[in-house]
Amino acid sequence: MFRSLLLAATFALLAPALRAQSTSPSALPSPSPAPAVAIATGASSVDDQVKALVQGPDPTVVHLWATWCGNCVSEMKEGGWAKFIAANPQTKFIFVTVWDGGKEGKDLLTKHGIAELPNVTILAHPGGRKENRLTTFMDIPVTWTPTTWVLRKGRVAYALNYGEIRFPMLQQMLDDSRAKW
Repeated sequence: MFRSLLLAATFALLAPALRAQSTSPSALPSPSPAPAVAIATGASSVDDQVKALVQGPDPTVVHLWATWCGNCVSEMKEGGWAKFIAANPQTKFIFVTVWDGGKEGKDLLTKHGIAELPNVTILAHPGGRKENRLTTFMDIPVTWTPTTWVLRKGRVAYALNYGEIRFPMLQQMLDDSRAKW
C-alpha cells in the first residue's frame, strides 16, 4: 500500500514537469524490430552511450539495476522482464548495472532469458556502491534500484525511480508514449 502511494505521489509530482517537456509527436512509423544486442562494460561515459541510443522517435526503456539487489532480481523471476521484452520487439531496452563496480550482470540476465533478446543492450556503470557512486544519470537523480524510465526522442516520458516495475503499468506507459497526441 505504501509503495503504491509513494509511486502515485512521485508520478503526481513529476507529471506536470514531464508534460511540459513533451512535444506533440508527428505520426509514428510502423514498429520494426529494435537493434541487436550490444554489450559494453567499463565505459568511460555510459551516460553518453545511453543518450545516443535514446534519440529515436520510438520509445526506449532504460532500466537501472544491480546484481546484488533483491528487488531487481525479483522483477526477472517467472520470466518478468524476458516476457515483457519479447512482447515488445519494436522497443529498445537498455539495462544499465549501477553501484556494482562495473559488473554488467550478463550471467544473471542470461539466466533469466534477457541477455540474448535482440532488442536488449547491456551496459555497466563503472562506479561501486560507495566509491564513484552514481548519483545522477542523464542529468536525472538516481537514488534507488531498480529504476525504470521510458524515453522518447531523448526525453523522459515516464520515470519510476523507486522499486519494482509492474509490467501492465509499463506496457501502458509504452503504449501512451507511442500514441499520437
